[in-house]
Amino acid sequence: MAVMPTDPAIELRGVSKYYGRFPAVRDLDLSIPRGTTYGVLGPNGAGKTTTIRMALRILEPDSGAIDLLGRPLSQSGLDRVGYLPEERGIYRRMKVRDLLAFLAELKGMRRRDARPEIDRWLERMELGAWADKKVQDLSKGMQQKIQFIGAVLHDPEVIVLDEPFSGLDPINQQVLREIVVELKRANRTIIFSTHIIEHAERICDHVCIIAQGRKVADGTVQQLKQEHGGDYVAISFERPDVDARRLLGTLPTVAGVRQHGTSAEVGLQPGADAQELLVHLVNQGVRLRRFERTEPSLEEIFLERVATAEPRPEVQEEELAHV
Repeated sequence: MAVMPTDPAIELRGVSKYYGRFPAVRDLDLSIPRGTTYGVLGPNGAGKTTTIRMALRILEPDSGAIDLLGRPLSQSGLDRVGYLPEERGIYRRMKVRDLLAFLAELKGMRRRDARPEIDRWLERMELGAWADKKVQDLSKGMQQKIQFIGAVLHDPEVIVLDEPFSGLDPINQQVLREIVVELKRANRTIIFSTHIIEHAERICDHVCIIAQGRKVADGTVQQLKQEHGGDYVAISFERPDVDARRLLGTLPTVAGVRQHGTSAEVGLQPGADAQELLVHLVNQGVRLRRFERTEPSLEEIFLERVATAEPRPEVQEEELAHV
């Protein structure tokens, strides 16, 4: 069995990027282990896309150094990387099969070798019947799946997915999640950029949170939860009209309440007894489906780290469009 190299798949050291006076990314250090599913998380405009574009040599950093698969980025073969950009960049008037063959050739595959792989992926993504249709005839979700196929068709070692679930319905989101798990089992490194934290918590085993152009958290999901600490209770209600904030937000034992439909995550004050919460809800006549002590969610950690991030200098609004 071949031994996997120990150097990171991608490493950034002191990387910064400015657009005029605007610091899109500031003094960023990242070390992305090989064979991991690594989430780059942050709100819109945090610097995620700029970071990815620098790591793929689409943009040049103003300072710092970047290594890809153990070599300086300027010397590395980007044909070992697959990239699904946030924006659609496919030729709408080409036929689907021809477009994928063209993308495979750009990554060094011979057309005759690419053909069977194209057909296999089209069937896997339930697009076989559309192989000879023009891309412009496909729905937005189908076009997103075509871009994904183009990113993985050449069997890259590193796969970068920038907002990959954009335009996909829940069924196709699940299909994509299953494929990502399979790629990880094959020791591929998947770098996953999103502002939808639920997706990251389901998929990633390691995450970095970027806010205001800086890294504000970095580690495995379990490490970040342990560092965050605190006691939490996960609650699910039988009725959709229960207002958890009104019922629990003023209790002295409660540090905070976040509600999503019929579910709520309640942070407890240090030393608080969760049973007091349960007694209070029962006394109010609230019927429950779930009441469980739990770890902080990745979303809770994300919100706290982003809220406490150092603000960037004031800039013109149009400068934010680059990040």
